[in-house]
Amino acid sequence: MNYIVWIVAAVVLFVLIAFFFSLYNGLITVKNNIQKAWANIDVLLKQRHDEIPKLIKVCEGYAQFEKKTLTDVIDLRNSAASASQVGDRAAKENQLTAGLHRLFALAESYPELKSNNNFLQLQNRVSDLENQVADRREFYNESVNNYNIRIASLPDAFVAGFMNLRPQEMFKVADADKADVDISFNLPK
Repeated sequence: MNYIVWIVAAVVLFVLIAFFFSLYNGLITVKNNIQKAWANIDVLLKQRHDEIPKLIKVCEGYAQFEKKTLTDVIDLRNSAASASQVGDRAAKENQLTAGLHRLFALAESYPELKSNNNFLQLQNRVSDLENQVADRREFYNESVNNYNIRIASLPDAFVAGFMNLRPQEMFKVADADKADVDISFNLPK
């Protein structure tokens, strides 16, 4: 009889240890998914940052082009590149995106510039990178959401507390980017 109690106790202990390791490994997986997703975003942001000086160089060739806008975009690029925390980086990247939108809008006033093949290629490249960042941001935020749910849910919360895991911040879009675009058509009467 004593022999059966020891076997049952050993099986229960084995199941509990296996369950702990399963939770632990699952939490490591979701934590690493966040890091992987952020690394993918970071690569695209670096590529975008590398394209901006080329874009500025093309714009500088047009003497009348507004120098303040060019300087602002470079300053925003440098500021975004130096940010380390996700929330800070997201805010600065949103400011850079707004600066690029101003640059592209201003370029509309310069027919020679907006028809310049280099400018068009760079504008398309930066826009494509922004679309890719938006796609990767969705994956990152999904990874953060899964992680935050896991570390707050029972029984994972016990293991997450043991591992000292804390909720992560999502990569948020600036409120200005969420606003609806006002479109109006001036039709002749």
